Amino acid sequence: MNDATDNDRTTLRRVRRLLRLFVVCLVLSGLTAFPLESETRWLADLAAGPGAPVTEHFPALLEWILRIRDGIAETNDRYPFLAYGTDWLAFAHLVIAAAFAGPLKDPVRNVWVIRWAVLACGGIVPLALICGPLRGIPLYWRFIDMSFGVVGVVPLLIVLRALRPLVERAELAARVARLPEGPRPTEATGPGHRTAAAAGRP
Repeated sequence: MNDATDNDRTTLRRVRRLLRLFVVCLVLSGLTAFPLESETRWLADLAAGPGAPVTEHFPALLEWILRIRDGIAETNDRYPFLAYGTDWLAFAHLVIAAAFAGPLKDPVRNVWVIRWAVLACGGIVPLALICGPLRGIPLYWRFIDMSFGVVGVVPLLIVLRALRPLVERAELAARVARLPEGPRPTEATGPGHRTAAAAGRP
């Protein structure tokens, strides 16, 4: 019994470490969605700088980065209200990260949140494949977008696999607890049996 408890504690510590890593990545993804203009300017300066490998070996990627930088800068200059949409995108990442407070506290009881996050990671792939061409996103950039879902789902799947025996045990205990209780000795009925209350009746 003590060995099982120690194993469970070790599993839960490992699960919480992976979930914290996932939450940190979500928070960073959210926070970096706010200063897009500054970030794309820094990225363009880095990609177009002297000796940058992007300039020499990936001219199409450099062109796309510069186009993104110019597009965001011009949009913010003429239509700054459109950036409000990416503000909400950033907020959504932070809200999703906050939803993991439950799994961090009790991963077994809140395993449904982890399963939902796996579905969300899987949904990134069709979203990029369907909406990417409609928005004029290059194929290689769509693969970068899809990598967020592919990489993000790995720690979640490891967590679900580690939690499986604990979840099955908890579900079994819950089913047993819901089973109806058998008849009490004083309430036995059937041929040749009468309840204690009926025993005194004529």
